[in-house]
Amino acid sequence: MNPGTDVWVNGRPVRAATGSSVAAALLDAGIGAFRTSVHGEARGPLCGMGICHECRVTINGVPHRRACVELARHDMRVETGVASEEISWRDGAAAEPAEDALEQLEADIAVVGAGPAGIAAAVSAAERGRRVVLLDSAAEPGGQIWRHRRGYPVPSDAGRWLRRLERSGAQIIRGAAVVDARALMTGGFELFAERGGQEEGGALRVSAARVVIATGARELFLPFPGWTLPGVIGVGGAQALLKLGAPFAGKRVVVAGTGPLLLPVAAALARSGARLAVVAEQAERRAVTRFALGLWREPRTLLDAARYRAAFPGTRYVTGTWVVRAGGDDALREVTLTDGRTERTLPCDVLCTAFGLVPSTELARLLGCTTRDGAVISHDGGETSIPGVYCAGELAGVGGAELALAEGELSGLSAAGACHGSDARVRRLEARRAAGRTRAAALAHAFAPRAALRALPTPETIICRCEDVPLGALRPEWTARQAKLYTRAGMGPCQGRVCGAALEFLFGWPPDAVRPPIEPVLASTLCAGGASAPAELATYA
Repeated sequence: MNPGTDVWVNGRPVRAATGSSVAAALLDAGIGAFRTSVHGEARGPLCGMGICHECRVTINGVPHRRACVELARHDMRVETGVASEEISWRDGAAAEPAEDALEQLEADIAVVGAGPAGIAAAVSAAERGRRVVLLDSAAEPGGQIWRHRRGYPVPSDAGRWLRRLERSGAQIIRGAAVVDARALMTGGFELFAERGGQEEGGALRVSAARVVIATGARELFLPFPGWTLPGVIGVGGAQALLKLGAPFAGKRVVVAGTGPLLLPVAAALARSGARLAVVAEQAERRAVTRFALGLWREPRTLLDAARYRAAFPGTRYVTGTWVVRAGGDDALREVTLTDGRTERTLPCDVLCTAFGLVPSTELARLLGCTTRDGAVISHDGGETSIPGVYCAGELAGVGGAELALAEGELSGLSAAGACHGSDARVRRLEARRAAGRTRAAALAHAFAPRAALRALPTPETIICRCEDVPLGALRPEWTARQAKLYTRAGMGPCQGRVCGAALEFLFGWPPDAVRPPIEPVLASTLCAGGASAPAELATYA
């Protein structure tokens, strides 16, 4: 018997593996459509990490919970949007979310994001005696790259850092989504967060002298006909779902997109029993080869790539090839690929596709930090244009875990007042950061999405998945603000995190201004702040 717990899904019991997410439990039960869109289309998970909000379900009577970040618990009651109108629970009306008291914490340093960069920052500062609060929306620290289920082995590279984190004295706040932040007139900063899911939900305010932002990055999704079908998920989304228990064994899978992440995800899927049809990289072979040759000083990286490729020896890895469209009725059935000359259609149950990563800069921009080319600008020690605010990792530019760790250490040391240029450790970290940034620039150049991808969506293709806005409703001469006003594009639950980057790629529109709350939040959480809640949030309560 599969160890785990029983949850109720649309009135029937489903066995959920220990530590698995609700999304994984639903997929394991053969449920691929989690909700219906505003125009009645079936939708399933896309990002797998709480960004896109396509996996929203009702849990214990509370609607709009993200199934990919909620862990399955005993006797949990789940309704999918597809069936919610037909289901009524035997135990009466849905429970109303409770109004919780506002919890308040004080710290010397608040770190937002518990991926490699945030963990390194929190550890470096806490080990120097600073009071550190580390906030992350996930159930366990580690971020996307070190995501793991509680009670299961952690990735080898992560173990040392996670153990240091536990010993460091930093206070770890799991399941806390920061929805607002502001500088205080008296000095320092205030963060406002919603804690946990429906069982542990509540409001949290953290006051800190300094803030380190390590909110990472999210996948770049570019629209094409059929990309909203259940079964079309992100490359990193597939990795996240797999790590939290989603089954892929026996599924016909196509991996198509761009970047080095294709290889480890394809390898993990193959090891899980998926039937890989093809792994398609949109960058040309010459660009991929040039990038690989540039890694000659990093034999470990090249060895890792060779090991990943060896995990799916019977599957073709092709370059200069990308998705044209996906087909199906209420779910994905086939995928069409092209190399720019000919097309090939493959039967497919799961398409894993994304076109690189986009820094998650919303919190930093809300605090006023300067950005350039979509990334936050930082100076020596990781300090941004706002004194007392530091950044580290992917939001300063996508560059991988090793670069994130180096920047996290530097930011943590700097925020703790212990970053001195004459220190040998600091000099080594600065050298690692410089090398990492050089490699990141080469990666961005080699795997830049090709111009031909702009021609994929038709006028009927949905661009904003939250509000079902098609390409034909948008005008190239608009701005992102005008698109919001005229069509609601970017105004749904994901708040433009999916369509915003796509619209910037398609039309060159820079992102619109950031306003709180930067993530959807329960009204009860806002009300818990009372009169002392941030002024901006009080208008929502």
